[in-house]
Amino acid sequence: MLKSDDLINKIKVYNKFLNPKTLTKAYEFAVKAHADQKRHSGDPYVIHPVAVADILTELKLDSATIATGLLHDTIEDTHATYNTIVEEFGTEVADLVDGVTKISVLENQANTSTKAENFRKLILATSKDIRVLLVKLADRLHNMRTIDAISNFDKKERIAKETMEIYAPLADRMGMNRIRDELEDLSFGVLNFKAKKMIKDRLNEIKENNLLNFKNLSEDFQKLLIKNNLESKIFGREKTTFSIWRKIQKKRTSLEQITDIMGFRIILNSIEDCYKALGIFHSNYNCIPGRFKDYISSPKINNYQSIHTSIIGPNKRPIEIQLRTMSMHEFAQRGIASHWQYKSSEKINSLTWKEYDWLADLVEILDKNENPEDFYEYTKLQMFQDNVFCFTPKGSVIKLPKDATPIDFAYAVHTQVGDTAIGCEINGKDSPIQSVLRNGDVVKIITSKKVSPSLHWISTTKTGKARAAIRRYWQYRENKKPQKVKQYNTTLWLSLPDKPGQLGDVTTLIGQNKMNISNVEMVEKTKNTINFRFNLIINDLKNFTNLISELKQKELNFKIIRHKNKKYAFFKKLFSGFKKN
Repeated sequence: MLKSDDLINKIKVYNKFLNPKTLTKAYEFAVKAHADQKRHSGDPYVIHPVAVADILTELKLDSATIATGLLHDTIEDTHATYNTIVEEFGTEVADLVDGVTKISVLENQANTSTKAENFRKLILATSKDIRVLLVKLADRLHNMRTIDAISNFDKKERIAKETMEIYAPLADRMGMNRIRDELEDLSFGVLNFKAKKMIKDRLNEIKENNLLNFKNLSEDFQKLLIKNNLESKIFGREKTTFSIWRKIQKKRTSLEQITDIMGFRIILNSIEDCYKALGIFHSNYNCIPGRFKDYISSPKINNYQSIHTSIIGPNKRPIEIQLRTMSMHEFAQRGIASHWQYKSSEKINSLTWKEYDWLADLVEILDKNENPEDFYEYTKLQMFQDNVFCFTPKGSVIKLPKDATPIDFAYAVHTQVGDTAIGCEINGKDSPIQSVLRNGDVVKIITSKKVSPSLHWISTTKTGKARAAIRRYWQYRENKKPQKVKQYNTTLWLSLPDKPGQLGDVTTLIGQNKMNISNVEMVEKTKNTINFRFNLIINDLKNFTNLISELKQKELNFKIIRHKNKKYAFFKKLFSGFKKN
């Protein structure tokens, strides 16, 4: 266990405004308060708060946050009270400890709450001070590191799922990539132990070869940059087992085919040097098309900046390269914690908090909703998307995600407006209701009481609120008016890329939309595609409509073959508009 003096010396390295007496007092208070308590492993309980404080120190956080790390379990697990913490350490630390305590209480109730409800309570508990969430992330990280000490597998699985679904995405949204990666990897080890072991064994097999390649390539890259008068630091970046697993699932490839296990992070002195280095690498090596991303000119939603590219290296294998400055590297590792600069005091600049107004937006959304399941998708979208700001004709500002449509705008104004929308005017001109909105657009929604929302809108809307409202409308209609069971037959012609798994994906999609395939045949094969004809049995036309929307979303080439038989004349008439659309 880290001693008090060692912890203080680690903090002094980056924070010259530290008050050692306060932290020593917090350390001794925690040791005394937890004196008779044990962890699941049988170790003294105080090891945990000290480890949490150490994680916060690695993030270079301020004294109040680290003191909170030491004291975060005292109100919940010992005889200490909020007033005791106020008297001993002041209101700032007491409020932070109280915020972390509230989250811990919520976690203990997790068995009776849904994922969405837990997410809601977590956001509301951290809304006053984001440092509460930083302490909670450090707390969760240490608990995940020691999760093997828990003998009850159901409890372990619940904690791992909660970490994967709530805490890792929040760490990502705050730019804390290192903590996100470790949380995901530790959770993956609990939720899919066999897969993690398989990947780990594979990594161990090729590790020595990778390290040798990395050393040789680092020297080559360094010489190349020095030759072009660029100073740099080169680090290796080994992918986590979870990121490799996710790549295998996404690309439907085998573990043996994954070769880019090791990547390169190249730190340069300036943004200009980053772009120069990019030109040098692309001039000397073949770049891989479609693998270049410029997050410097267009940062991610969490403000992450870097240039990503992939090249074919001397060993004829793909090599991933990230180019960034040191300040970008600091942010990528520590996220929001990198804003504590300690130039004139421990306090963070209040302007910095404006970058995290998404947290306040979530609180506003959550307060207005009653059913947690309805807003869970919405809050996830709110966290991870860029925004555009549009106006109502009366000048009210409506905040929407990037690429939102007037349909999203209508539902943002009021659900009733969305349900009855038939058209819109953008900046005074008649426009399609599925147009993409841009910053500053003035939007007028035209409504009619005689219409209902289209299920087609689900594939084009960007907000969870709009999607949930459309689904809710049709679910209500279904419950209110039981429909007669009818059965329809149609033929769907599909042109699929000549790649493994494509046919399986389509048949799965058809099954998910509750349709039966009476026959499927391969019609013809071209150089790049295979054409199929599916005979479908449809019990619910809305399911077929959903299928068509999803095929459009996937940008697949298809057409509906209308039957000549008079028996299917109704079907022909119903879908006559699909070709035009």
